[in-house]
Amino acid sequence: MIKLTDLHKSFGAQQVLDGLSLTIPDGRITAIIGPSGEGKSVLLRHIIGLMQPDSGQIEVDGESILGIRRSQMNRIREKFGMLFQNAALFDSMTVFENVAFPLQEKTSLSRSEIREQVISALEDVGLKNVEHKFPDQLSGGMKKRVGLARALLLKPTIILFDEPTTGLDPIIKRAIHQLISETHEKFGFTAVIVSHEIPDIFDIAQNVAMLYQGKIAQFGTSAEIRDSGVPVVKQFISGSLDGPIQMV
Repeated sequence: MIKLTDLHKSFGAQQVLDGLSLTIPDGRITAIIGPSGEGKSVLLRHIIGLMQPDSGQIEVDGESILGIRRSQMNRIREKFGMLFQNAALFDSMTVFENVAFPLQEKTSLSRSEIREQVISALEDVGLKNVEHKFPDQLSGGMKKRVGLARALLLKPTIILFDEPTTGLDPIIKRAIHQLISETHEKFGFTAVIVSHEIPDIFDIAQNVAMLYQGKIAQFGTSAEIRDSGVPVVKQFISGSLDGPIQMV
């Protein structure tokens, strides 16, 4: 579904991506892990076309997204949904208005059709009778659910999750992971999750890629990464302070 080939990206003297190559399988949940500051969120922005690499190639569903017209990029972006760290809800809008926003912007559905789809999307993520509330009336976990409902609404084939459980307590983190797994099973989208939740992320990710020093240190199934013999991968997963990885 997504193929990244020899990506390079620098910000001034700081090289963030250094020949990164990765093929993300269609219809599966792939987690991207690695130390803080390694460029995981930068990688997501490249995948969705919000950033351009200095060199390399990015293909989505067989199409290159580099050097194309804006209209072509907008068409490719219709394949994507995204759940940001903070859920990216509009504070001045109700839950209903937040979730309905993409339908109002991108479709010609009637008000009654939009309402039906919004209520259905909220129910898909386990929320009922919250459509009249504002984001500041919701818990952190509920905000994530609203963000996921909005991401699912246009039936994307790919959903990017940028640290979807940041700032949540362990019980809510597990609930959000379970929700991602359940919605993935129901809708069959390709999921890419940037996460620091080790080892919890191994419970839902089918594949894992570790980003280290601008490259993919290892890509494999969750079991292969959990039992990795690659030194930097093994060190990161174990949380050991010995060796070159700087966690600060």
